[in-house]
Amino acid sequence: MAIVETIADEGDPHSGASDRGGADGFVHLEASGVGLVLDCRGARLPRVLHWGRALPHATDADLTALALASLPATVPNSLDTPASVTMVPEPATGWFGLPGLLGHRDGRHWSPLFATEHVAVHDRGAEGGEVVVLASDAVCGLSLELRLDLTASGVLRMRAVLRNTASGWYTLDGLVMALPVPSEATELLDFTGRWSRERTPQRRAFSAAAHVRDGRRGRTGSDASFILVAGEKGFGFRSGQVWGVHVGWSGNHRTYAERLPTGESVIGGGELLRSGEVRLAPGASYETPWVYAVHGDGLDEMAARFHRQVRSGHAGPRPVIVNTWEAVYFDHDLGRLKALVDAAAEVGAERFVLDDGWFRGRRDDRAGLGDWYVDEVRWPEGLHPLVEHVRARGMDFGLWVEPEMVNPDSDLARAHPDWIVGAMGRRPPPIRHQQALDLRRPEAYQYILERLDALVSEYRIAFLKWDHNRDLIDADVHGQTTAVYRLMDELRARHPGLEIESCSSGGARVDLGILARTDRVWASDCIDGLERQAIQRWTALLLPPELIGSHVGAARSHTTGRTQSLALRAGTALFGHFGIEWDLTTATDEERTELRRWVELYKRMRGWLHRGVVVRADHPDPALWVHGIVSAERDQALFSVVAMTTGARTQPGRVRIPGLDPHRRYHVHPLAPGDKPGTTALTPNPWLAEGVVVTGEVLAEVGLSAPPLHPEQLLLLHITKA
Repeated sequence: MAIVETIADEGDPHSGASDRGGADGFVHLEASGVGLVLDCRGARLPRVLHWGRALPHATDADLTALALASLPATVPNSLDTPASVTMVPEPATGWFGLPGLLGHRDGRHWSPLFATEHVAVHDRGAEGGEVVVLASDAVCGLSLELRLDLTASGVLRMRAVLRNTASGWYTLDGLVMALPVPSEATELLDFTGRWSRERTPQRRAFSAAAHVRDGRRGRTGSDASFILVAGEKGFGFRSGQVWGVHVGWSGNHRTYAERLPTGESVIGGGELLRSGEVRLAPGASYETPWVYAVHGDGLDEMAARFHRQVRSGHAGPRPVIVNTWEAVYFDHDLGRLKALVDAAAEVGAERFVLDDGWFRGRRDDRAGLGDWYVDEVRWPEGLHPLVEHVRARGMDFGLWVEPEMVNPDSDLARAHPDWIVGAMGRRPPPIRHQQALDLRRPEAYQYILERLDALVSEYRIAFLKWDHNRDLIDADVHGQTTAVYRLMDELRARHPGLEIESCSSGGARVDLGILARTDRVWASDCIDGLERQAIQRWTALLLPPELIGSHVGAARSHTTGRTQSLALRAGTALFGHFGIEWDLTTATDEERTELRRWVELYKRMRGWLHRGVVVRADHPDPALWVHGIVSAERDQALFSVVAMTTGARTQPGRVRIPGLDPHRRYHVHPLAPGDKPGTTALTPNPWLAEGVVVTGEVLAEVGLSAPPLHPEQLLLLHITKA
């Protein structure tokens, strides 16, 4: 039996596994309503007995009984001793599902069987704890370290380290981690998408098969699975148990759910390695990215746990941004940009971001990438006249860059063609007239670091919009991704106040690996209010709203051609990191006045909005979406009721508003500058005139009669304690 060592936090009388059940060979951790029970008895890797709702009253005897009760029967034509799936499933144990570890040593040692040597438990009491498992296989010459961290937010982080302990090389083809899910999980939810339509949900039955989602684009991808959720039949935002996994990695990755005919079910994931990407020399090791696993009663509770986890590493309220892309594109005229700065300051913007087109030779997307010097023709005095004007109007300055890419039509590519990513002496097919720069090469890495460092220093840049506009083909994606992480980390170390946005053809790099070193994501290049309602709805399963960049565009969307009210565009951006991407010099006085009111509303409420709990109501009519944010103190909330399309009924019925204190009384009233319901042919609901005072229980269980809205109308409801 492995040695299990428990280390309790000093001075905490509630710490220690024995306080909540810690019989020999068992580990029991809890945090934020989530429980984890491991069976570490015997020689094999630990077995997860339970991951789900907390078991606060479980005793030592209960854990022993749970282990016994979890053993399956021996049935005809099966293993004499049923296999137990572990966090790295091993075929050598009789596991007939997908292996956790794939690799070999010149065609040998392809089926390891690890023996656990030591289990160290750092129990943090009510705030979870960390488990480190050390195991080895002497025959295959491998050691394995498993690290599980149940954080205070209720998120379970998992990571593995594989080390080559033999004298020869070991080729690693894959290492993923998995967790069991109960038979009650009968449905799967994950995501797909494309440019400007990221994170499109798809549901299916969780049947006896493997549902494998591989991302092979060299980045997270617009079509990434994002989060893979297994849940009870009919689970929604507010109901049904769910178990979800997310791979915190910005390169190739795998998520999967598998149910064997014998009934065992797992979900898991990790980095997807290409052949030859990772070969371990004697003594060398490979560390997986973090795999995040979250349980919840409904998708909202799962999301809330993700949000608490992510917020622990990010600052609070976010400034109002103006970005120049859809305002001017590549037309960088100083006079025009100064006028845009003035208009931005008048509506209350706090940060001005100059997008693509500022650097040497850049007139369109066909040239210039890699030449990270301010264009001397367009900017004979550098960016200083614009930056000084931005600061004089009370805003800080941000800049667009795409450091990982290079145009073949650039001084850099002509001078260093060998710095371009490729394989077997060939170049990959171009995408957006560009190739990727091989940042594994020390000289290429140092060139990019020096140029970014120089730009940030000279112009005292507060914010970089860091783009990545193509998939990687014929690339060492593992090496490239780790180099990008290292580059961001080093730049941030040199400039501690610098903020970075993860942009990748819009929302193609949204994951917790990149979020460990950036401050927000650009959710999509599409800022059509209707499309953004859906994109932000699902992006918020992982990220809190203040990390999701959301901009107000022109009345006619540049990506879809739809024409929409300012209320829909701004009311959508209000529930994200609010920004503006619109040539305000062409806006009417009425539009600027209304936009200023939205900016003022955002500033007035962001202090609590960016700490609050995201709530989505499960309304039966798919035409009507109800979502909002409840303050951490539950003393107020802001909800939007959005008509996504024409409803099937003349009266939409009641809308429930969950998430508030059921015992407290609240005043619910419409909030300007949201749309006003009703037309000349319809009279608004009577309660909308002065609002209504009801309890949180009534709002959650009964609801309010919803007003008839035109398609693409957005009604804001402010809910305050009465």
